[in-house]
Amino acid sequence: MKKFSIPFTYRSALISSIKEQRKQADKMKKDFRPTLLDFGPLQVYLARHFGFCYGVENAIEIAFRTVDENPGKRIYLLSEMIHNPKVNDDLRERGVVFLQDTYGRQLIPFDTLTADDIVIIPAFGTTLDIEKKLREIGIRIEAYNTTCPFVEKVWNRSEQIAKLDYTVIVHGKPSHEETRATFSHAASHTPTVIVNDMEEARLLAEYIKNDENHESFYEKFAGRFSDGFDVRKHLQRIGVVNQTTMLASDTQAISDFLKQVMTEKYQLTGEQVSERFADTRDTLCYATNDNQSAVYGLLEQEADLAIVVGGYKSSNTSHLVELCEVKLPTYYIDSAARILSANDIHHFDFHHQQEKITHQYLPAHRPVRILMTSGASCPDAMVDEVIQKLVSVIGIEAEAEAEVSFPA
Repeated sequence: MKKFSIPFTYRSALISSIKEQRKQADKMKKDFRPTLLDFGPLQVYLARHFGFCYGVENAIEIAFRTVDENPGKRIYLLSEMIHNPKVNDDLRERGVVFLQDTYGRQLIPFDTLTADDIVIIPAFGTTLDIEKKLREIGIRIEAYNTTCPFVEKVWNRSEQIAKLDYTVIVHGKPSHEETRATFSHAASHTPTVIVNDMEEARLLAEYIKNDENHESFYEKFAGRFSDGFDVRKHLQRIGVVNQTTMLASDTQAISDFLKQVMTEKYQLTGEQVSERFADTRDTLCYATNDNQSAVYGLLEQEADLAIVVGGYKSSNTSHLVELCEVKLPTYYIDSAARILSANDIHHFDFHHQQEKITHQYLPAHRPVRILMTSGASCPDAMVDEVIQKLVSVIGIEAEAEAEVSFPA
């Protein structure tokens, strides 16, 4: 895989060494057992896969190179580069200005831009409407487009099944930049609707199965279906694609469920299923799959708690938290500074979208066993900093080195 040039401050010598050793020992990526960092009183189990993915490193490289190669020019980011506050703040410090917030609210009017300005498209991609507005100004968005190739793969797959007259069902968070972009691209080719979760997929299934009482669809899915969507007509042939950072198991469950609904509705057998339901399994992102599979492997290890590191707006990170908290106390933090002491931790409750402080989060016994992973937009250096902060608050000597153990 391509090696990217990103700021060295995002790297960690320790974690880079661990990842390289795991890669050499497991080139087919079939071993999801964690790596143990044993400090004596503290044992940290690192997930097999975590941190920056291909799309994130690609976006960071393009963004920082753009700044370096265009001194004196006004450089804008359409919205957050990725959902990591450290990376976004670093770009702001380099003079990059954000045009919109993460929800698409305008911060800088487009009519203040000129053809001489540079606008970087973030890793999530953007809508066709925004692309059109920027092109009309004369801005060359293709030159500074950091859209993740795996997001573009979803767009391409949507276009392919659209040509076969399938309606696209997007499994994603309706307000997320990537879902808004995917919806826009899919809707330019075929009727499209967004479902957030299995509950909404079940609701959609009722409209598929029943020939009457369809009017409520337009209220239930307001703002999430394409112009001209005809609920009686456009749910007869469907295919499911996803926001790439959703839980892969959730997308698969929704896809399997809707496939079964279509099979039963039209009494299909064997190859007939493809007449009503498109096969779109290849839209699941490899990094999302790897990171989530690594958490499942991580959770097989007995531990006292889990710490997940990443930006609080990060969809893929929140899903890692979701997986961990089923088994044990889990703390979602965006930096080492959130670890206040051996008694207190300042963390994020993504279910209620609020920060909180938990007291006595570390058990009294030693060794303390902690499972650790991070989101795809989190620099390895931040994970390293969290480990060193834990070493400090537990009272281990700063120069102490961990004994690193790999799966036998």
